[in-house]
Amino acid sequence: MTPPPETIRTDKTRIACDGAGEIAPALGHPRVWLQIDETGYVDCGYCDRRYILIGGPADGADQAQLPDHGDGAGR
Repeated sequence: MTPPPETIRTDKTRIACDGAGEIAPALGHPRVWLQIDETGYVDCGYCDRRYILIGGPADGADQAQLPDHGDGAGR
């Protein structure tokens, strides 16, 4: 497995992702809402960005060893 292209640590379990960041939002993807569950992380189905719950089970784990885990986009 390979690590996700971008990882963001958050203290929220519900996240909005539009693919923006260093690029303008218009160049991203439609806004989707993602829910972090008991695994402690979720991947965006559009941009593959991974959101990790701070202090959760995936925080500090080797991200390359965790399987893709999407919720919302791409499902």
